[in-house]
Amino acid sequence: MFELITGSWLSAAIGAIAELGVADVMSETPRPARDLAKEAGVDADCLHRLLATGTDIGLFRVHTPGYFSLTPLGRTLRSDSGTSMRGFARWIGSPAERGSTAYLAEAVRSGNAVFSMANGKPAWDYLHENPDVQALFNAGMTDISAQITVAVATTYDFSAHSTLVDVGGGQGRLLAAILAARPRLDAILYDKPEVVAHAAPVLEQAGVADRCRVVGGDFLTGVPRGGDAYLLSSVIHNWDDPDATRILSHCRDAAPAHGRVLMAEAILPPDGQHALSKRLLDLSMLANCSGRQRTETEFAALCEQAGLTLLRTHHTDMCSVVEAGALATQPRSDGSRSTSQAA
Repeated sequence: MFELITGSWLSAAIGAIAELGVADVMSETPRPARDLAKEAGVDADCLHRLLATGTDIGLFRVHTPGYFSLTPLGRTLRSDSGTSMRGFARWIGSPAERGSTAYLAEAVRSGNAVFSMANGKPAWDYLHENPDVQALFNAGMTDISAQITVAVATTYDFSAHSTLVDVGGGQGRLLAAILAARPRLDAILYDKPEVVAHAAPVLEQAGVADRCRVVGGDFLTGVPRGGDAYLLSSVIHNWDDPDATRILSHCRDAAPAHGRVLMAEAILPPDGQHALSKRLLDLSMLANCSGRQRTETEFAALCEQAGLTLLRTHHTDMCSVVEAGALATQPRSDGSRSTSQAA
């Protein structure tokens, strides 16, 4: 029970390692803590204590006393790792995120997000007004998206589509992977202007910039037309049912009658089935933004509210793809009606 209760201390230690860039000055070659501290610009005694803690959780190895090296697990906290989680660890360890989860009991009591209790404003307003924190958040979401939703690039068959619109696609890391695997697919990357402003290097490095148009905007008010598939990866879980329905309705309106709306999300299993990571993510969504993880049944109900029908779910371990199509004779916001539903 002591270890369970102090789990936040463990997360704080990992967050500090990530924030200080400790893994970036380490390798598999043992080095003395004092040299690592000098290179990282931190107190030598305190870094030794942090390294010793990291050794106990498998991030580092200790050799002769005071000499430490990086393990494969610890390498995921390096900025240059192909499986880097440093950005995500920095975000989870940040005062903004940790402050809101400290009020989780109040979130459960009231049923509302508590981010503003810790930070003075709702999450999206606070991020917009604090560019440094938003950059930290974006880096964290880019990391976690790359690791959790990477299976989306291979799980769903995009070959039936000509243009994919990645709604809320951040800086385009997932979209770049999808396009790199499918040379005949074109795409539109859509997110807040200040987010997609940093997408060009990601798309260029993947060699897909010529097939991807970058558009800035707000998916709460609309999404670009021109796609026959609309992807929302780790987007819908950030919103309560009314706002999630609004976002899905915009995608339904923008898509042709035969189009698809795809939601890449961590789907909750029925009660009694172990899914600790997904359930902790669910509580984080509650505390930060009144969002939620959903079961497949709840996704089906959400789709129906948005004038969509859940066609099938493509399951993976952590992140699955919910595929939806427009309901027959569904009224659109422009007054026209969808007259068919693809099976």
